[in-house]
This record gives sequence, structure tokens and C-alpha cells, in this order.
Amino acid sequence: MTAHIAAISTALPRPIEQNVLWDQHFRTLLGESRAAGRIFAAAGVERRHAVISPLDLDLSESTTGERMRLYDAYARPLGHEAVSTALTEAGLEAADVGQLTVVSCTGYTAPGLDVQLAASLELAGDAQRLLVGHMGCYAALPAMATVAGYVNAHRRPAVMLCLELTSLHVQPSTRDVGQIVSHALFGDAATAIVVSPGPGALEVVATSAVTDPATADHMTWTVTDHGFRMSLSPQVPEVLGKHVRQAVERLLTEHGLTVPDVRGWAVHPGGPRILDTVGHELGLPPDALAPSRHVLRHNGNCSSATVLMVLDELLRTTPLRPGDPVVAMAFGPGLTLYVTLLSAR
Repeated sequence: MTAHIAAISTALPRPIEQNVLWDQHFRTLLGESRAAGRIFAAAGVERRHAVISPLDLDLSESTTGERMRLYDAYARPLGHEAVSTALTEAGLEAADVGQLTVVSCTGYTAPGLDVQLAASLELAGDAQRLLVGHMGCYAALPAMATVAGYVNAHRRPAVMLCLELTSLHVQPSTRDVGQIVSHALFGDAATAIVVSPGPGALEVVATSAVTDPATADHMTWTVTDHGFRMSLSPQVPEVLGKHVRQAVERLLTEHGLTVPDVRGWAVHPGGPRILDTVGHELGLPPDALAPSRHVLRHNGNCSSATVLMVLDELLRTTPLRPGDPVVAMAFGPGLTLYVTLLSAR
């Protein structure tokens, strides 16, 4: 028996409509800029979620310490909800969990969120913990590979939680295009998966990665005195386009598969241009990335949690037969591309 994804569950804070966020907050801050308005309108986002809405409290001038205290206050309850629901859906108790992995790049505290959740969930005293930080949007996939490795080695269920509170890092508004794009795209979410040695919806088959260090400055996440600042280059889709087909084909070939064999695509929706690029480079039909566009439209880009949300949407909307290949893909700082092959069960 091999590691399978037995359940996926997402917990979300309050929603914010994209047009309201623009009209009632960013429009004035950005001087009625038509260019900024077009960026918000073209982001592919209709609604996002935030533990702190800029409409209620503007954190743009808050110190990093103040933001971390908010992370400490909001992260555990949201993460607890996501993990508890996933365990219930998998038919497991907290005491059954052998390992808890927490993924986050939007907050730090010690004892960490993993320790807090081990206590609130009442995990077994011998449960192992792992905290994966600062890898960004692709972090769910290498973390999933690590969790699957634990399950295969120890024959015990494990839980992975990806929790990102990007709303805590809203920056002072400038005319910088990359900063405007960040303000238009990112939202908060906590998504948990249960990985089990027993039956599940998807078998975790293999994971591969490619990093282009020459373009490391195209996507950064910098700790400043006013939170974590995201830097995005408009060249990111172009760079990813150079690597995506080769990376996907290499992994598929190792397992005797080709791109047309894949029955489901869970691609991290870093933005509409990235999805367009992936679809073009892989020659996918127009509806292949519908789960990614749905998550982007209703939740925005929630960093590491997003690809798991897309995978959940894919499972809800795409009929899969046993053995059907599914590919999950995510991108982030590096520039780094991770690809995971799964198989329907």
C-alpha cells in the first residue's frame, strides 16, 4: 500500500468582494489610477478572504511585530478548523495522526503553529511535527512529498496544513506595478490534507522540480520593518513558459505517460497570464484549467494553500476513473517549478 490523499478541507475567513476592495480602499490610495484599476479588473479575482480586511483596518504602516502578533492570534483557530474537518472527512481521530506538517510563509512564532495545533487538536504525544517556511506558493508540493514519504515509511496517517495570511502583509500603496498586482491577487486560506496508507481519492506517485537561479530576482518575499514585501516581475509567465513543458514531460516519461494521458490538471493560479502560459505550452484544451480559474476567481492567490484548493475543486468537478493520472503544479521564488504526479483511486 502507498500514500493516498484521503481528505482535503479548507477553512476561510470573511470574504471581500474585489470591486468593493478597489472602490472603497485602493482606488483612493492609488490616486484614481486607471492603470491600477485595470490591473484589479484583470486579475481574474471576484472575491477573496482576509482575517484583516483593509476596509476594517489598514495595516500598511503596521510594524512586522504587530503583524506577527495578529498572525499568532488568527492562525491557530483557522488551522484547527481546517485540520479537524479534514480528519472527520477521512474518518480519523487526532490520536491516529503520526505526523503533522505545517506550511506557511506569512508568519512566524515560537513555539510554532505546529506546536499550537498539536496541543489544540490533542495529537498523540509521540506525533512528529515539521514546519516548512518561506518557500512560497509552491511549498505544498515538496511538503506533500515529504508527508507521503513519512506515511510510506511508518504506515501511519499524517496531516499537512498549508496556512497563509497574506492580508497581514499589505504594503504602503505605491505606483509600482508588481505591488499593485500583489494587492489585487492575494487572499487568506488554510487548507489541510490527510495522507493515509489506506484507501484515498488520489495516490501520491512522484514529485519533481526545476529551479532557474538566473531569474531569482523575478519573485521575492522580503522581510521588512513593515511586514513581508512581495516583488513580482511581469516576466514570470515568460520564464515559466520556458521550463513548464520540459518539467512536466520529464516526470510523465519516467512513468510511461504523455501530456494527453493526464485526466486532471491542478495548476497553481498565480494569475491569469500564468494559467494562459501553462495551457499554451502544454497544448491543453480550454476547460482543462477550469478548477484553477474557479479557485482564482473565488479565493484569489492564497500562496501555498492554493494548489490544494485547486486539487479539491478538481476532485469535485472532474470525473476520474481508477488509474487516471492527475498532475499538480505550482510555482514560486527561485524561480522554482514543482510538479507532482498523482493517480486516481
